[in-house]
Amino acid sequence: MRKELIVLLVILGVFLAIGCTGNGNEATNETDTPVTNETGAPVTNETSVSGQNPDAITVSAAASLTEAFTDMESQFETENPGTDVNLNFAGSGNLRKQIEGGAPVDVFASADQKNMDMLANETFIDNSTRKDFAENSLVLIVPANSDLNITGIKDLTASDVEKISIGNPETAPVGKYATQALTEAGIWDQLKDKTILAEDVKQVLTYVERGEVDAGFVYMTDAKTANPGTIKIVATVPVNTSISYPIALVSASDNKEEAQEFVDFVTGEEGQEILEKYGFTPESE
Repeated sequence: MRKELIVLLVILGVFLAIGCTGNGNEATNETDTPVTNETGAPVTNETSVSGQNPDAITVSAAASLTEAFTDMESQFETENPGTDVNLNFAGSGNLRKQIEGGAPVDVFASADQKNMDMLANETFIDNSTRKDFAENSLVLIVPANSDLNITGIKDLTASDVEKISIGNPETAPVGKYATQALTEAGIWDQLKDKTILAEDVKQVLTYVERGEVDAGFVYMTDAKTANPGTIKIVATVPVNTSISYPIALVSASDNKEEAQEFVDFVTGEEGQEILEKYGFTPESE
């Protein structure tokens, strides 16, 4: 009995020792010199989280801006290390619908004025922040290995031209511009049954690159991004309205300061230089 009592006392002593050691560690963590960051400032839960998770903004931009805005994202984040830019590309009409549906978007950049106007009319954007920042042009392209005699839009009426890709006019401004040009030329009724609708300008480009259609309408800037040796630009297509790109803050944005900084970057000297590099006509011109 005495031996068992001794064993119990020993076990109890071990537990008490462990408990004291644990309490000692906790006290040390609270009273010792605090951990500091690279600036020498104490790291608290709040500062460490903000340092690891910079403010993020979502920029919804027309598909034709993919290359230029991706370049801008990298440069902007380098100059603004506290802001993370998330890019969302699609046809301007689809992006508008996302914003109308309550998608968490901070900045909208459209390939036409109509979709921006529709959002402005319903106060989905802050119209005081709206600016036009670039212009583009419409071109007709064909597969590089095409043996069809297509040198302009009227050649598309030929019987051997069977498939013509355009963006869906309801969601992709490039399709709206194309149908307007064909209507003005008096040949839309002859061509509408030949058309293959695409979700956005990038899909039109892909169809032509792969030779899945005989011709397609894209922006000049997108034609310049085609895989080498896959397409030919056969004509610049006149349109009755300028292909102008507006940008604005979304009214529901929770990050208006950071969003405005991005808009200022796009419309400023650095952003305009990047746009020009990718074939856009800067609005400043």
